[in-house]
Amino acid sequence: MFGFVSLIVVMVLLFLLVAILATGIYVVKQQTVAIVERFGKYQRTATAGIQFKLPFGIDRIAARIQLRVLQSEIVVETKTQDNVFVTLNIATQYQVNESNVTDAYYKLMRPEAQIKSYIEDALRSSVPKLTLDELFEKKDEIALEVQRQVAEEMSTYGYIIVKTLITRVEPDAEVKQSMNEINAAQRKRVAAQELANADKIKIVTAAEAEAEKDRLHGVGIAQQRKAIVDGLADSIQELKDSNVSLTEEQIMSILLTNQYLDTLNTFANEGHQTLFLPNSPNAMDDIRSQILSALKVK
Repeated sequence: MFGFVSLIVVMVLLFLLVAILATGIYVVKQQTVAIVERFGKYQRTATAGIQFKLPFGIDRIAARIQLRVLQSEIVVETKTQDNVFVTLNIATQYQVNESNVTDAYYKLMRPEAQIKSYIEDALRSSVPKLTLDELFEKKDEIALEVQRQVAEEMSTYGYIIVKTLITRVEPDAEVKQSMNEINAAQRKRVAAQELANADKIKIVTAAEAEAEKDRLHGVGIAQQRKAIVDGLADSIQELKDSNVSLTEEQIMSILLTNQYLDTLNTFANEGHQTLFLPNSPNAMDDIRSQILSALKVK
């Protein structure tokens, strides 16, 4: 009988031990802390690892709080100084201050909603001071200012604001369409100016090329005439130096006749079908007479 009682006692003790171990031992994960309360009152903060608490409801885990960085996506609608309604997408990264976990748990019920309220208040006091263009240009500066204000407020609740980013600025649909149309018009105007400048350059270049062509053509004609005159002068001098006794008028007649025949020969070789007027038998004498008369007048 005594042995049976002892067996029952041992079994009861074993049951109590298992119950104590089952309800008293718990594990806290990495980057997490556990708030332990005793009879509803804060007792301590348990860190990562295997932990022990008083069993049978004496101690209880009130909450497990993440220490990792969390991100909240917030959409805020506000108005700029030039009366344009804009929608701002805000990404806020925050985490619980490990040294102030109790305030984070006991002072604030809904941290994400509270952060959103602070951000909305900060943006609606900053954005109306700026025009739409300034908002696009200074959105990073605004994000830093909002982060500073929100971080200051949330620090009293045991939260750290790691980063606040304005990820998107979306104006009203009609304003956005108008901005696109203005931008497109500006680009078309610039394109038209560039095309006009290109056409101007083409015209000026063509005119310069034509002027240079005419100049070179004139230089060529002048050089050609000079060569003809030099050739005639050399021919006249050679005939004068020869033993043949000829007057200047006879020498000129010979040279003009020779030049006339050379010209006809050149046109014939190049395939031209040209009729020289006058074309009578005495044509050469008439031309020679006219040239000599002109030379005598000069």
